[in-house]
Amino acid sequence: MRFNIGTWFAQPMSQPPSWHLACVECGTTYLGLELRYRCDCSATLDVIHDLDACNLTREILDSRLASKNPLDRSGVWRFRELILPLGDETLSNIAVTRGEGSTQLYDASLVGSEIGLSNLWLKHEGENPTGSFKDRGMTAGITIAKHLGMKAVACASTGNTSASMASYAAISGLEAIVFIPEGKIAFGKLSQALAYGAKTIQIEGDFDDAMALVQEVCASEGIYLVNSINPFRIEGQKAIVFEIMQDLDWQVPDWIVLPGGNLGNNTAISKGLLELHALNIIDRLPRIAVVQAAGANPLYTAWAGGENLVPVKADTIATAIKIGSPVSWRKSMRGIEALDGVVTEVSDDQIMDAKALVDATGIGAEPASCATVAGIRRLVDEGVIKSEDKVVGVLTGHLLKDPDVVVKYHTNNLEGIKSQRANAPISASADIDEIRRIIRQ
Repeated sequence: MRFNIGTWFAQPMSQPPSWHLACVECGTTYLGLELRYRCDCSATLDVIHDLDACNLTREILDSRLASKNPLDRSGVWRFRELILPLGDETLSNIAVTRGEGSTQLYDASLVGSEIGLSNLWLKHEGENPTGSFKDRGMTAGITIAKHLGMKAVACASTGNTSASMASYAAISGLEAIVFIPEGKIAFGKLSQALAYGAKTIQIEGDFDDAMALVQEVCASEGIYLVNSINPFRIEGQKAIVFEIMQDLDWQVPDWIVLPGGNLGNNTAISKGLLELHALNIIDRLPRIAVVQAAGANPLYTAWAGGENLVPVKADTIATAIKIGSPVSWRKSMRGIEALDGVVTEVSDDQIMDAKALVDATGIGAEPASCATVAGIRRLVDEGVIKSEDKVVGVLTGHLLKDPDVVVKYHTNNLEGIKSQRANAPISASADIDEIRRIIRQ
């Protein structure tokens, strides 16, 4: 399967605006701020930047790190010319920001030594304001909603998107409406949506059912949709890789590895890398690897078989990537091919053991994040990633997003999971000698 990546840079129709929207499949262009999420042919859209007019350099971006300007202090709006090119004056008035981004890039040599790598870093997006990478896309999506004069926003969510949308909507005075699969959302995430005041609707069915409903509701009720089908969400999420490159002093690693659910994140990272390369801010491109849970693996199946994506009924403990019909799959495939990438899958057992490893090094992340590390281990074992390669893994969400699964893993109470790294609490009487014995054991 081969996808044309030219629409990310080219102007496919005669004299479109300097920056605009373009269809992934047919190339039809639309005004940049036109209220739409799909082309008339029903395919998804890209935001096309006028890179010829972009004067960004490493020096400009690095100088912003010392600035007190709220735009510069955001790990998204620092890169604003490649996010939403409306100019500093306009963005200063409309940007809805919580200082998102600026997350830690950890030297994860302890994790690397366990999985056969000598150079491993982990970019922890769980350190965003609401605890996941979703804040990067949401600051862009809610800013556009505000700029367009929308009064309400909505999303379908397995948890992290709803938490982020509810927070950013609340600080901008917008009504937030969340569609979640009934009984299939971690309480650490659901609690955020409720606390931030979102109207939360639990529906019968899974995420894909919720996604179909929210698109219909937004179309009929004039509500702004902020799932990753929204092209501006992808623009905000690109800042993950912009920041990774800046963290590494613009020295490009060999691999960037991340989990795949609705596939907006790897789409964004691929797009961002190609833009940085086109601007000569980086001198080469890394390879990319997308890791899916074996129980929610439509991209992996399509990649391995060379066919169109066939939706599956998703079933995995990694709820953040429990998505069987990802809307961004065509963009995702296109980006993977452009970066000579690969797709792999890992079991829930492998995800949870990788999570225990990441947690035990003091970094910590939710299960879906740790599909990254499980996938790296598999790719190292298979020889796809070499032991000496420089690898950056993306952790997408905070440890406390799903605390129940952590406790159940360490007490061997996860159905169908054999806990290889359990660290169960030890019961003891209130006796000093017994406590000493346990400590010394």
